[in-house]
Amino acid sequence: MTPNQYDVPHGDVQRPRSDVDAATVTEAGERLVLALTSVTPCAPVRDLIGSTDVAAAYLVQEHLNATRTAAGARVVGRKIGATSEAVQTQLGVDQPDFGVLFDDMGFPDGADIPVERLLQPKVEAEVAFVLSEDLAEGPLDLAQVRGAIAYAVAAIEIVDSRIQDWDISFADTVADNASSGLYVLGTQQRTLAEVEPVEVTMSMSIDGEEVSTGTGAACLGDPLKAVAWLAHQARTFGEPLRAGQVVLSGALGPMRAVTPGATVVAEISGLGSVTAHFPTTDRQQAHQQAHQQAHQQAHQQAQQKDQS
Repeated sequence: MTPNQYDVPHGDVQRPRSDVDAATVTEAGERLVLALTSVTPCAPVRDLIGSTDVAAAYLVQEHLNATRTAAGARVVGRKIGATSEAVQTQLGVDQPDFGVLFDDMGFPDGADIPVERLLQPKVEAEVAFVLSEDLAEGPLDLAQVRGAIAYAVAAIEIVDSRIQDWDISFADTVADNASSGLYVLGTQQRTLAEVEPVEVTMSMSIDGEEVSTGTGAACLGDPLKAVAWLAHQARTFGEPLRAGQVVLSGALGPMRAVTPGATVVAEISGLGSVTAHFPTTDRQQAHQQAHQQAHQQAHQQAQQKDQS
């Protein structure tokens, strides 16, 4: 990936077309719907749509997301995935993608994350933006994007995959709503007059141990360039970015797996910190207690044997 590949295009861009038939798109979409609703990972969908058919993958994503809106979920923004070389390497892909944010996905700083909704979560730190204007008409260049942003804020994105063991091709992650999970926004809202996104530095820790570092320049060369890329993609696919929406612009460094009981803190210069707690569920607590009891019993039995 080279950032110049994602410079703002000139002229109209046509939505890509696929030869995959509607029935196959539906079958792939329903596989992901079942994984989402049952909180049970599924097989990759590339056996149905191929591993590189971007057009088919976004059709599957639309099927998946349509089930969310039909159930009452409301679209509140978009996310950009695989914007840094570090994350592309981790996922085995070579280009960014985008997905949809729904109203039940966002959490405030310091929130307890409902881990029971997640399958195999990972965390990444990024700059989020909230829009003050639509990005639907015009050139959608960097100047227009900058003028359409109300403020920037530190964010932790909790990515998740409905695909078993994160065994994904590019088409798999696109179809799976860009491996969207949940997200947490910080409290320090800064205008672009107060912070320059490309210049920020990031450090993310899990339980006090630094696990990821990066810079604004790692995100397609500039998080604002990532937003401009997204604005063009969103318009091309018929759903432009709107005022009030949240945009997660992409990871500034490597993503890391997270487990129940962990606390994640991301610090981004100029934007402060943001924290997410991943509490242990009742089921996991019961399992841990049973394991501890079994260990204690085994220890007591060993002591009694030694005494005898």
